[in-house]
Amino acid sequence: MSVAVENFIKAIYNNDKHDIKDTKPGNIAKQLGISSAAATDMAKKLAIKDVLNYEKYQQLQLTEKGTKMALNVIRKHRLWESLLFKLFDLSLHDIHREAELLEHQTSNLLAEKISAYLGHPKFDPHGDPIPNANGEITTEDTSVSLSEAKEGRNYIISRLMSDDKEFFDFCAQNQIRYRNELKVLKQFMSNKMTQISIGTNTMVLNEDFTKIIYVEEN
Repeated sequence: MSVAVENFIKAIYNNDKHDIKDTKPGNIAKQLGISSAAATDMAKKLAIKDVLNYEKYQQLQLTEKGTKMALNVIRKHRLWESLLFKLFDLSLHDIHREAELLEHQTSNLLAEKISAYLGHPKFDPHGDPIPNANGEITTEDTSVSLSEAKEGRNYIISRLMSDDKEFFDFCAQNQIRYRNELKVLKQFMSNKMTQISIGTNTMVLNEDFTKIIYVEEN
């Protein structure tokens, strides 16, 4: 697959699995910085190859073949993130940026070597699940967004769903890291804000943050 195709099917997969849900060619085009016409043309060509299902004005849906292809790219991306984080302690933003480049140059053999070196991890440093060599995610997701967490309960941070540098800089400065513990002190429902304590810090986060920080009850 070309880099363009890999990025295209990965964007469809991620949008379908996350809260965005919009997999129409126009939205995928905006994400990838290409024209809507180019995205539509790509979708039509991939539909012929049974990578996805295309209907005019409808959401794009990956076939089983397309899903496995997307998960193979995602596996390489998340393995590289795990390796870079382990070896160089780069920021979460930096490992994401570098993995975006490296994923396209990685053979299945090298991906398996990286996985073995890391002890076949199930999750990357963001808390995202790493697909296995067969293109399967074998872990069960029981997490909820921080905005949905209950007052007075203790949680473990299970996922940071962003690639924004300022978000990760804020998280690093405030001990908001994968597997760190926190307590939900209060949910301000009308203002869509959440007060938490983490370590020695107490803070109030707005919905822009609480919808992309996922937690599991401790």
